[in-house]
Amino acid sequence: MNKTIPGFRQVPRTGVIYVMHRAAEMGYRAEDPAWVNLGQGAPETNALEGAPARIQQLSIDPSEHEYGPVTGQRALRQKVADLYNSLYRQNKKSQYTWENVSICGGGRVALTRIVAALGNINLGHFLPDYTAYEELLSIFKAFIPIPILLEPELHYQVPLDQIKKEILGRGLKALLMSNPCNPTGQLLKDEALQEWVRLAREYRCSLILDEFYSHYIYEHSGSSSLKTVSSAEFVEDVDQDPIIIVDGLTKNWRYPGWRISWTIAPKEVIHAIASAGSFLDGGANNPFQKEIIKLLDANYVHQEATALQNCFLRKRNYVLDRLLNMGIQVEVMPQGAFYIWANLSALPEPLNDGIAFFEAGLKEKVITVPGVFFDVNPEKRRTYARYRQYARISFGPEMEHLERGLDALERVIANASKTIL
Repeated sequence: MNKTIPGFRQVPRTGVIYVMHRAAEMGYRAEDPAWVNLGQGAPETNALEGAPARIQQLSIDPSEHEYGPVTGQRALRQKVADLYNSLYRQNKKSQYTWENVSICGGGRVALTRIVAALGNINLGHFLPDYTAYEELLSIFKAFIPIPILLEPELHYQVPLDQIKKEILGRGLKALLMSNPCNPTGQLLKDEALQEWVRLAREYRCSLILDEFYSHYIYEHSGSSSLKTVSSAEFVEDVDQDPIIIVDGLTKNWRYPGWRISWTIAPKEVIHAIASAGSFLDGGANNPFQKEIIKLLDANYVHQEATALQNCFLRKRNYVLDRLLNMGIQVEVMPQGAFYIWANLSALPEPLNDGIAFFEAGLKEKVITVPGVFFDVNPEKRRTYARYRQYARISFGPEMEHLERGLDALERVIANASKTIL
């Protein structure tokens, strides 16, 4: 019997949201110390050694209980522009201003504004990539999403010549990607990233970059030279180069509950997404915006990012060692973000399937994300699902939680091995 309410479609949960809903059905509660969440993409939010003090309380101006501008408060927009100019555009003639910035209520809302403003185009996206892109690329019908496969043999990177062929052969007018990549942790930086920006500029293909993990860079950790990554470094003209950047407080500042993000783009794009925001969401949280300004001082960002990189490098190495010792394969070392893209194919059946691995983990109170959810497949146009033998395992939580979560995964594998014997 069909019990749906007339007029409504079945809206799928994004992969991670499905995972958390299923875990809740099995008894998961965030405050329950028996559970370990290695699934949801959340960094630890407590104080880190060497990091600035965490915000403990907020002071709200009563006047800010009113609606704020759809694009955010001008002072915050200018502060975002100043930060990017300081980090990535020193001594460059073209500089970002407040008119190149839009404030929004989190990354998914920012990306929704952007795709809502796209025209009748072919949009390239990559496999695997962030699970929420699937529904994002399904709900708006003006553009056609074109998948581009990332191969493990090429370290989940795409040769520039192939991208050029995709742009010319398929008539791509925009590309959407996360950098560093969620879930593989692969990174475009330096000359490689510069070439992507050059290609976008020369072939007039908008490059939409989800840079939410751009401070989680590990190759320079422990050195005196902090390394964060942004395509903003290689933009020649901030109002002509078709580079659209999305970032926010969720990951790089470790304030996911604040739901504040920003988009940096040519003024023309900012105007378009402001129009989209006026009917989609109406604007970001207004009272919090003044409090964010102090988090965007260059010295604060340097201190926070340095502490973050040192802490998460240790966690990455620890989790990698533990997983490899369990017989879980890792094809590519994550250069950024805080995930391990784990190949389960060598595990005993049924654990060599990401869904079965996830379900078995729930019985031991540990959460992972099946790899199949990163096979971004808008409207399920493709019948064959890739990455069934993969899982994404987060090293975002505190070290103590990682230790307990990996102990639980060891029990899962040991139990499966006993069953076979």
